[in-house]
Amino acid sequence: MSTPLPDPKRWLVLLAVMLAFLPVVLDMTILHVAVPTLTQALEASNTQVLWIIDIYPLLMAGLLVPMGTLADRVGNRRILLTGLMIFGLASALAAFAPNAPLLIVARMLLALGGAMIMPCVLGIIRRTFEDETERGLALGLWGTVGAAGAAVGPLIGGALLGHFWWGSVFLINVPVMMIVLPACWLLLSRREEITHRPWPIGQAVLLILGMFATVYAIKAGFAAKQPLAIVMLVLTIGVGLLFLFIRMQLRSPAPMLDLSLFSRPAIVAGIIMAIVASGSLAGVELTLAQELQYVLGKTPLQAGLFMVPIMAAAALGGPVAGWLSARFGLRPVACLSLAISAGALAGLAVTNFHDPGPIVPVLLASLGLALSIGLTASSIAIMGAADASEAGAAGSLEATGYELGSGLGITLFGVFMSVVFGRNLVLPDGLPDRLADQAGLSMGDVYITAQQLGADQGAAMIAAGKAAFSVTHSVLLTTAAVLMGLLTILVYVLLADARTVPAGSH
Repeated sequence: MSTPLPDPKRWLVLLAVMLAFLPVVLDMTILHVAVPTLTQALEASNTQVLWIIDIYPLLMAGLLVPMGTLADRVGNRRILLTGLMIFGLASALAAFAPNAPLLIVARMLLALGGAMIMPCVLGIIRRTFEDETERGLALGLWGTVGAAGAAVGPLIGGALLGHFWWGSVFLINVPVMMIVLPACWLLLSRREEITHRPWPIGQAVLLILGMFATVYAIKAGFAAKQPLAIVMLVLTIGVGLLFLFIRMQLRSPAPMLDLSLFSRPAIVAGIIMAIVASGSLAGVELTLAQELQYVLGKTPLQAGLFMVPIMAAAALGGPVAGWLSARFGLRPVACLSLAISAGALAGLAVTNFHDPGPIVPVLLASLGLALSIGLTASSIAIMGAADASEAGAAGSLEATGYELGSGLGITLFGVFMSVVFGRNLVLPDGLPDRLADQAGLSMGDVYITAQQLGADQGAAMIAAGKAAFSVTHSVLLTTAAVLMGLLTILVYVLLADARTVPAGSH
């Protein structure tokens, strides 16, 4: 059987799908800086604000696998174009939403569009680049867009809010979609290798509800948003639905998701790497942003500039990972990147940020570069172990890993931060219990509490908070370093037999 000639338009196709992917990634982080502004503009309650933020990753986590498997059945091109139209319309709806409920609905539509786009982008890259070396480079460039997009989201959001109203953080997606949609229409091949099986909508609904309930229960439980009884009830329902979904996949003659994908160690390793690495990156950025602003007194823009080494190095990591994997093999590149990440986290944990010198930018750049290489290596592992006809399903599994990692990483880091901070906060004497309880929640609450005290007592409160947060930052980053070290060992074992093998040769 002759090897098909490579698509002469393949690099233009890559550019088009990367531009399609960029707004989806930006929307994961761009909203964080706009929350105070839109809360006041829409007079949104605290519960509504939580749903505005959480509905996007929660719903997308449940939709990614169904949309990826649907793409394998009807074609990546058709699902991608539909997703782009939905995402563009939902962005316009969100930008001009007159109230919080309509903004929540718009965010749900954004999640649907994003869930159609993300696995198709990976699937199209897998099918367009048959050559292993070129595929590694293409996935590296894709990883660059993902890492850099998520990192600069808050900076772009802050810049837009400095000149325009809160809806501008959504409206920016519309002109991008107006360029990307016709480009993808013209460039993407109409001939695709698809799976000729029905798409079981009942199984899709079961998975969506199970994922939504489970992820919501985990986030709500760790963030202490709901009573424990309600969290456990929702978690039980979610796990029960997922268990029922798995049983249906094993027994059905036409399962929605081929669970045999999980029998390939390279795919398992890639998904675990995606969850832990994206979770660590999101959690570390959250920790550093608070450290820089609350403890060192930097503005949001100064904090963003301080973290430029992470963003710049992350942008380089993707292409470097593809080249290194082709030259030295996936296993050593993946493991070394994770080991360097662990070392950089450990170094940041013991570094004095008050006097950073050259060591902090070097450690931040090392962390951004290594985590970006690790994330791209996870893509190469997953897509290299999947056949072309499985590309949508495999891509959706990886994208689910990113969503779960980012969402749960922020939640777990945030809750862990609150617990460690409360235990290390030494409060001034004579503080009322109500204020003491509030101050122990977070560094932000320390500032709020200090405003209700006299000048001397307030200053003592803030000084105590800064000291406690410095300890918290060290504990958090040390813990993240240990987890990354354990992940290095696990990936080394799982990738024992993995090579970036040609699809179909496993």
